[in-house]
Amino acid sequence: MPARTQLRVGRLSRAHGLKGAIKIELYTDDPGRRFVPGARFALQVPTSSKWHGKSLELVELRVYNGSPVGFFAGVTDRTEAESLVKAVLWIEQDATELSSEPEAWYVHQLAGLDVWRDGARIGRVVRVDALPAQDMLIVETQGNEVMVPFVKAIVPEVDLRAGRITVTPPAGLFEELEPEADAPAAEAPAADESPGDEPGATEPADGAEPDASVPTDRA
Repeated sequence: MPARTQLRVGRLSRAHGLKGAIKIELYTDDPGRRFVPGARFALQVPTSSKWHGKSLELVELRVYNGSPVGFFAGVTDRTEAESLVKAVLWIEQDATELSSEPEAWYVHQLAGLDVWRDGARIGRVVRVDALPAQDMLIVETQGNEVMVPFVKAIVPEVDLRAGRITVTPPAGLFEELEPEADAPAAEAPAADESPGDEPGATEPADGAEPDASVPTDRA
């Protein structure tokens, strides 16, 4: 049998009305496929809850004022609905199931993949962080965590069968850049020459020392 995994698809946020309806905070991009009549959800609730170890069957999903609201089998009044508030909904899914979008993957498919660069393994994806601009792969490498933008230019290949991704990161993402060589220091004047002997040379103000530091330009 193919391996199976659980996906978190929603959270019951608050009771709606008097007939057992409950507002749902969605954690899925495909509610039309996950929340269909007859869908059964495992419940993540405290051990003290009457619902601990039980599942919930969806009867109907409606939308009120832009918010999804679920009706569930056996939940017929507000009291029962309130006993489910904050419950997290999980479904079982084949680990090999692919997203319906081309070149798109579920978070659980990316976590744990080896990360390869220039033919060598450099780390492992430990999680995926969803940020406003783009998703970030969090890669564990040499005891550190590096944030890698999940974009085609930096992550050109994801191979689920091989359990690896290939990265082509910009310089400095996985390692510190080497500083450029310091500029050569100016030669000191000969012992018998005065700093003012050369055309255009000026002496420092009384009591001041010339600045001998050379700034280093880092990329």
